[in-house]
Amino acid sequence: MPENSAVTGKRVLIAEDSRIQAKILENRLSQAEYVVRVAADGAQALEMARLEKPDLIISDIEMPRMSGYEFCRAVKNDAKLQQVPVILLSTLADPVDIIKGLDAGADNYVTKPYDLNYLLSRASSLLQTSVDEVAAGDDLTVTLAGQTFKVKSGRRQVLNLLVSTFENAVEKNRELHRLNEQLTLAKEKLQQWNAELESLNGKLDLANQRMSHDLEAAARVQQSLLPARDLELPGVRFAWKYIPCDELAGDFLNFFALDDRHVAMFVVDVSGHGAASALLAVAIGRLITAHISATSLLVQRDPVTNELRVTPPAEVARELNRRFPMESQGGLYFTKAYGVLDLETRVLTYVAAGHPPLLYVPRGGQPQLLPGNGFAIGMIDEAEYDQEAIELHPGDRVYFYSDGVPEAMNEKLDQFTDDRMLAIISQGASSSLSSSVDGLFEAVRTWCSPKGPRDDVSILGCEVVGP
Repeated sequence: MPENSAVTGKRVLIAEDSRIQAKILENRLSQAEYVVRVAADGAQALEMARLEKPDLIISDIEMPRMSGYEFCRAVKNDAKLQQVPVILLSTLADPVDIIKGLDAGADNYVTKPYDLNYLLSRASSLLQTSVDEVAAGDDLTVTLAGQTFKVKSGRRQVLNLLVSTFENAVEKNRELHRLNEQLTLAKEKLQQWNAELESLNGKLDLANQRMSHDLEAAARVQQSLLPARDLELPGVRFAWKYIPCDELAGDFLNFFALDDRHVAMFVVDVSGHGAASALLAVAIGRLITAHISATSLLVQRDPVTNELRVTPPAEVARELNRRFPMESQGGLYFTKAYGVLDLETRVLTYVAAGHPPLLYVPRGGQPQLLPGNGFAIGMIDEAEYDQEAIELHPGDRVYFYSDGVPEAMNEKLDQFTDDRMLAIISQGASSSLSSSVDGLFEAVRTWCSPKGPRDDVSILGCEVVGP
């Protein structure tokens, strides 16, 4: 139940380009009995707001196509929407950014990372106070850091925005005070630590050597778990590309036969980067195998009939969610696209757990994104996962990939996008499966040049062959 029943049933529109952050915020607002809609950027959010007027808008600032400032300004310039309160979310904390919020007409400003309960309290407060109208010509010129802004906001909007800015500053000041206390304690212990420094440096060198050795070993383990390049399965053809952005990757992919009739394939993407993410990816990769045993996730032998049973993808996702709660994984979670292809019926059943949608290319047809979405693994206890299915025909292709493809950024921080990915796949539809996978990867690498991708890139293509 929400803290104030006055917000029950209020309609909230979220504009957030991060799928994960949007899901977390949507889930928390829904628990507080708001009616929530989500848009992937400001342009889509503006269309949705004009179709159905919300009671409150919560918008990220840094988004493709239309930023949060542009979206907020468009809302405040729309006669039907200008009374809707807008909360802007951003990792930015410069005074110019705050003035930009005023200039755009924002009613509140919350700095990321934010406390969800604090955000809910700001939302409740805004919904219980009206947004005052601004008299014509009531402009205020503000010059800051060499930039001039014409602020046209009501007194209540200015007060709300300044209060939220002050609260953010107070919290940052408290954090600084805590850090200063810790620094004082550290200084008091500095003399004691100086005596031990030489010994510790020697131990650190040894630890670094062991860590480098362990990282190299972990990288070799990751590579050993990848499918063999010459691996062939009857009735189906595979091609893949797996490029870590660092020594160790949080991505993982594989495909293999479950039995004479079924083939499994998946791409996993663990949150974050570094050793912790990579080791979790290795653990998941070793767990998700075709080995038949009483503890196998993917295929089991019935103790009564002794017949093999292939575990449905949705059931696999639920079991992984149970085994890997993010609280016990150091806050890490992972997304996964997992599918099982029946070689006799050519039906692919799959689940996309917080993962980008599968890309389907019918023979001679245009590429399209398949339905399927859900919470990331480990994020929500007892989460349910929808299982989808599609019948494939000879020549049809399906691509599994990590978000390192559509969300790859160039030097201007523009994303590669789903549309550009679909266009590249369409261009390579007449070439071999391997060439199309290589072509997509090269397009991503070119997009990210000269520094290269900032995230792991995993692409797994599957093509049905036969008469």
